[in-house]
Amino acid sequence: MLTAALLTLSLTVTGTVTGTGLADPHKKDIAMRLVSSAENSSLDWKAQYGYIENIKDERGYTAGIIGFCSGTGDMLELVELYTKRKPGNVLARYLPALRKVNGTDSLKGLEPTFIKDWKTAAKDPAFQQAQNDERDRVYFDPAVKQAKKDGLRTLGQFVYYDAMVMHGPGADKMSFGGIRKAALAKAKTPAQGGDEVTYLNAFLDVRKAAMKAEEAHEDTTRVDTMQRVFLKNGNLDLNPPLTWKVYGDRYTIKK
Repeated sequence: MLTAALLTLSLTVTGTVTGTGLADPHKKDIAMRLVSSAENSSLDWKAQYGYIENIKDERGYTAGIIGFCSGTGDMLELVELYTKRKPGNVLARYLPALRKVNGTDSLKGLEPTFIKDWKTAAKDPAFQQAQNDERDRVYFDPAVKQAKKDGLRTLGQFVYYDAMVMHGPGADKMSFGGIRKAALAKAKTPAQGGDEVTYLNAFLDVRKAAMKAEEAHEDTTRVDTMQRVFLKNGNLDLNPPLTWKVYGDRYTIKK
């Protein structure tokens, strides 16, 4: 009979991870804090529901706990979900404008009141839950599912998730699917019989190149002084204490 610890780390004969990984609530919270350090320069990810800014990356407004963007469709889907659950909410009136600006960097129909109304909505537990649910549906769950299929443990699952957050779940070379495809051309996943560290280094190499190709993402410290540090230390289960730097700022998660 396997112990709980062995169950957590066990692999199937095909190399697919069967343990909990980021499905563990505490490890998932760690992942949220790691992403927040890079996205919002804060470990308090729950304070980011009301975050909204035009960071001038050709994606319109970037907002919320995962950087939902008015120009990429995920902000539209979020507001649609919120409105389905709570008709007449403060953001519902922006749905026509969000549909029109989708795929562009335009803020037409959103300025000058959208920022204020987003911050108002962010105080509503229903909107917070909608953000959580859309984060999981679009980014977290697909990333973790693919990572487990590839035989990756908790750190690898986080590496996939962080890439999915920044680059999106598409198949082109600048999106998660394209980055993974390019990494597979360089190294085998554990599920394919490859070495986990070797594969993750290959994935991070490709991701770093993709980041440098976009001006808004050309600072690669979230790879260099966060994920590479954990990988170099052999912390494939992403166990605290964790210490890293992003954009020169130092962070620690003690437990």
